[in-house]
Amino acid sequence: MGKIAFVFPGQGSQSVGMGLDLYNNSQKAKEIFNLADTLLGKKISKICFEGPEEDLKQTINTQPAILVTSLAALAAFREKSDIKPDFVAGHSLGEYGALYAAGAIDFDTAMLLIQKRAELMNEAALTTKGAMTAVIGLDKEKIEDVLAKIDGIVSVANYNSPAQIVITGEESAVNTANELLKEAGAKRVISLPVSGGFHSMLMKEAGLAFGEYTKNFAVSGAKVPVVSNTDAVITTDAEELRAKMPVQIYSSVYWTQSVQEMIKNGVDTIIEMGPGKVLAGLCKKIDASLKVYNIYDTESLNATLSVLQSETVCQ
Repeated sequence: MGKIAFVFPGQGSQSVGMGLDLYNNSQKAKEIFNLADTLLGKKISKICFEGPEEDLKQTINTQPAILVTSLAALAAFREKSDIKPDFVAGHSLGEYGALYAAGAIDFDTAMLLIQKRAELMNEAALTTKGAMTAVIGLDKEKIEDVLAKIDGIVSVANYNSPAQIVITGEESAVNTANELLKEAGAKRVISLPVSGGFHSMLMKEAGLAFGEYTKNFAVSGAKVPVVSNTDAVITTDAEELRAKMPVQIYSSVYWTQSVQEMIKNGVDTIIEMGPGKVLAGLCKKIDASLKVYNIYDTESLNATLSVLQSETVCQ
């Protein structure tokens, strides 16, 4: 086995019922959910476990719900294993799971920051008319060339994999981009059911306000290298990590580049901590040779541990 990375999912990975099995079968996971409920002053656990879906998919709930489920998965893993990652990364809001796993922020800070981030992004979405679209089967250089020619705010939100890139911005500019990208040869252009143009300059004011909010919290140097969304650069310095927090809200998520950076540094095994299998799928599309595992319930936890332990014995 080479090096291991823990990765944490972002918005879109949520589903009603997530985390309930972990809550029922892991004392440490249960403690995480209970702590989050107290800290946030709302039953985020109930929204995770019971929904309804309309509540879960609201940004102000989705972000803390995904994060707490991811941290519960991490807690359940740590309860049974002392395997530590060589790198951590997270997709968009998932970066806060990575920062927590790296020891750069504590649990309270992670949850309070993500709650504020969600509130500010939601407010920005309500006051701007934004949209997002997934572009399938067109390389990033062609997409970037098309976007550069469009008037208005439109840019790449997520470099998810070589075959899937998400664009974001003003609704009118994104609609124009959709037609031009089809003409340029995109296999599919899929409008996403989102409330705003996230990871675009429409979120700039939210990012600046968030930067002021982060000054109230302690950020430490990361004990495990963090591969940052904003630039796919390995980062451990506390102030660099803090400086990237507000920028991340309105800049692109360099996920493909982040995974490639980890591979370049010896990672061959990736464990996704949290609901769904979105990142696992993207990682395999980025490099099919990666060994990828998920931890989202007791069954997946035990299956992952079984494989990891057998590989360790075989070395």
